Amino acid sequence: MQNKAHIIGIAGIGMSATALLLKQAGWEVTGSDEGFYPPASEILPKHGIKVSTPHAAANIPPDANLLVVGKHAKLTSENPEVAAAEASGIPLQSYPEVLASLTQNRTNLVVAGSYGKSTTTALVAWALMVAKKSPGYFIGAVAKNLPLHAQLGTSKQFILEGDEYPSSNTDPSAKFLHYNAHSVLLTSALHDHVNIFPTQADYLKPFQTLIAALPKDGLLVACADEQHALALTQNAPCRVVTYGLSEAPPATPRPGYLATHIHYGETTHFTLTHNGKALGEFTTTQLGAHNIQNMVGAAALLLEHNLATIPQLQQAFATFAGVVRRMDKLTTRSPIPVYEGFGSSRDKAASAIAAMRLHFPNRRLIVVFEPHTFSWRNRATLGWYDNLFQPAAHTFLYPPPTHGATTHAQLSQADILAHLQAQNLAVTPLTTNAEQNLRTLTGFLQPHDVILLLTSGDLGGLPPLLIHHLESTAT
Repeated sequence: MQNKAHIIGIAGIGMSATALLLKQAGWEVTGSDEGFYPPASEILPKHGIKVSTPHAAANIPPDANLLVVGKHAKLTSENPEVAAAEASGIPLQSYPEVLASLTQNRTNLVVAGSYGKSTTTALVAWALMVAKKSPGYFIGAVAKNLPLHAQLGTSKQFILEGDEYPSSNTDPSAKFLHYNAHSVLLTSALHDHVNIFPTQADYLKPFQTLIAALPKDGLLVACADEQHALALTQNAPCRVVTYGLSEAPPATPRPGYLATHIHYGETTHFTLTHNGKALGEFTTTQLGAHNIQNMVGAAALLLEHNLATIPQLQQAFATFAGVVRRMDKLTTRSPIPVYEGFGSSRDKAASAIAAMRLHFPNRRLIVVFEPHTFSWRNRATLGWYDNLFQPAAHTFLYPPPTHGATTHAQLSQADILAHLQAQNLAVTPLTTNAEQNLRTLTGFLQPHDVILLLTSGDLGGLPPLLIHHLESTAT
């Protein structure tokens, strides 16, 4: 008899990826959510996964062998479907626990950090595919080169994007602590998720636990350009390799893997070195120094495990098309370039802004920003806005959402606006009306502008309206 799993909160990117892996493992999978939206709504039906909306006790199949409940704030015992699941007697798990079970016989390579996780995980998976391997992988975003954001694969290695966020509403342990990591690629450890981790010290604790659990024959690949990631290598129980972009004086070459002689452009060129020795010349169409950094980290992990050759990595990086919403070019028909950056934290936002200035130095940078995550709208992190938008010629500020506002001291749009204006920045507040926002923005634009949409939300539906307007008025 076929095993049956039902996933409550299936529309989330991690939950939908888990659904795909269960389906590939031979399970019959159903799910439910309050709403059904992309990318899950576009992917899951194609793979025979039925999804019900909204949440209801009747959604749970009586013959299910496994119930999986997401981390969303509304998925508590007050939710009728969650309450029915808890009372059903059917085994109940979080998706990290499911991933642990599905990968228990694999060699798990976990990519962790406060930024760069999705892109670096996708880079590693894509490079393995270019190397004619069949990797298993789990990515918390949609990579353009890959057929899905999760695959079981047949190779021994399984690549997981590892999140430090709590596993579920009843399990406070970090998701990545369930993954039995053999090796970890650590991109960064800068303070994030302030609603969960009030201080930098609190934020570092799950990373410390992850690294301490690595086996002696494991590997820690850490970014030496980020001080907290580098500091976490000091007590690692296994071999440590570092990577980065910075170059030390020639007389004292910095050890580890480095990108040197970087020439940024529409196609960026760089040299990959290891302990001062040049390994090869690389090219990429991805924007920003942070993406070069991601490639060096991916190369370090794969080369240290002898999973790819330099020519294979050169081909993989040159053909890597990126990750949706991570410096994603939204139109090729508009004379005004429009990119979307995933601005869920200060460091991600700063990297996206820096990338735009680096690649478009002669265009006026227009940033449209939505303070969507808890951290951006928390009064304790108002300092995140200091100097962030200085490189922009003008910033348009969308109102912060109100969900979860009672869990922290919520900043209003007026609070954020006043803080930015006190820095003598040119800032215009937007409304929640997409059509009105389109008129406000397009009335301001000039032919030689470049636009960065910076959000982890949807800017109230503005992006598709903006793209349609720019393309339809292009000459």
